[in-house]
Amino acid sequence: MAHILNSFKLEGKNALVTGGSDGIGKVIALALAQAGAKVCINGRNQDKLDSVKNEFANLGYEIFTIAFDVSDQQEITVSFETIKRFFGTIDILVNNAGIIKRSPILDMNNDDFRKVIDINLISAFMVSKSVVPEMIEKGGGKIINICSLMSEYGRNSVSAYAAAKGGLKMLTKNMCVEWGRHNIQVNGIGPGYIKTAKTKAYASKNHPFNKLIMMRTPANRWGEVEDLCGTALLLSSQAGDFINGQIIYVDGGITANFGYLEGENK
Repeated sequence: MAHILNSFKLEGKNALVTGGSDGIGKVIALALAQAGAKVCINGRNQDKLDSVKNEFANLGYEIFTIAFDVSDQQEITVSFETIKRFFGTIDILVNNAGIIKRSPILDMNNDDFRKVIDINLISAFMVSKSVVPEMIEKGGGKIINICSLMSEYGRNSVSAYAAAKGGLKMLTKNMCVEWGRHNIQVNGIGPGYIKTAKTKAYASKNHPFNKLIMMRTPANRWGEVEDLCGTALLLSSQAGDFINGQIIYVDGGITANFGYLEGENK
């Protein structure tokens, strides 16, 4: 048996992370690069992509970046021709691109609902279909779909996001069923409440939402983006070869916890 740590190495693998110019996607992309993968990052904002490319270069990692809209099939098709020509075929795909629009159901218009579904769910369907034929030809591959606690729970004003992430959970399982025979592992990561630039205000000590998170989270803290890297590496590497069709919640225990009574000793 080879040394167990060797099974986590990604040398010789090409990874694509969608929506990877900031937040969770950027940190996962860095983790994959540190494990030896050659990394391509997608986004829609060229300035952000240029910035993250420079940031990675300063850390010693040369990455490939490409701007395209993951919800536009024509842009996907053209961009994958460029990726194949200048970067190579994809061994590891992380479907991370996503948006959220907060609105009560009765106030949300149809176009906004569809946009959230398109970017969070249908994009994963389309981008995955663009890489899987070559994964089959090469004899295997890894797909990680970034799901959410909203893949399991509902919450006020996030109906479109919850519908998309719930759908992404089931799409993950169906991808496993159809592609597992080709040595393709398709899994999801469900982040808990993670500190990012977008959630920083909610994580402040006196914010009412922070009180809810502290009540629900047995770990008694918000997650850091780095908390997701170990799971991403496991699911990207040989170490995860027999894990398929699973959603791993990296949430500090929220999904295990019904909650506490006010004043109850945690």
